[in-house]
Amino acid sequence: MAWLLMLIPLGIVLGIGLFFIYCAWRRAAITEKPGGASLPANSPFRSWPFDQPSRWIAVKATNPAVVQAALNLNRPTPCSWEEGLAEAREDKLFISPPIRGWVLVVGPGLPEPAEDVDSCYRFLADLSRKLGHLQFFSVSRVVNYHCWALMERGRVFRAYAWAGETLWNQGPLTAAEKELGLVCFGYDSEHNPLANRDVLNANSERVNQLAARWSVDPGAISPDNWNGRGIVGEFSHSEPR
Repeated sequence: MAWLLMLIPLGIVLGIGLFFIYCAWRRAAITEKPGGASLPANSPFRSWPFDQPSRWIAVKATNPAVVQAALNLNRPTPCSWEEGLAEAREDKLFISPPIRGWVLVVGPGLPEPAEDVDSCYRFLADLSRKLGHLQFFSVSRVVNYHCWALMERGRVFRAYAWAGETLWNQGPLTAAEKELGLVCFGYDSEHNPLANRDVLNANSERVNQLAARWSVDPGAISPDNWNGRGIVGEFSHSEPR
């Protein structure tokens, strides 16, 4: 009997160990995305350092080669989702295969509104003149900087960018922004980033939800699209010619 009693503490320790191993496995298998939903364990965007891009463009198109030509990428190479996301870094961009009539452009080399919003506007306007309808999204959840823009043939229909202050606010609020409760400050509005922290955090967390309503949320792409071939190429930081 005594040896059975001695096994009880050992069993408890083993049980606790197995519980923590299970929790670690579940955490690795499920990647949380903004809005409370989760990315599938085999989502291609799990290969992205932060599970999904921080900046991307959605182009109303069905041919990635047309987008590649408009961006003037050098050394374009056909690739899979995983290869493209792995290669997309400062000097390269990944152009996705078409997804429900949209082509995504992903890469940290895309213009950052917080650094130069005028340069970002010129880049997007020039690209839109070539490709027609496009949308741009940018979000940094660490500092709650965020931007979204909807353009057609070089014309801005709606754009908003926040980076400690309002950098860009053009066009009327869209129905999707209203439905999501996004708050967009005017240029001359008095605001306290600390006092408005919850509002700014909510805006940042809903960027992907806005993308889903306007076009495609890159963090919720159907597995049916993961086998398509995209294009990766070297990207010049000058405006597309």
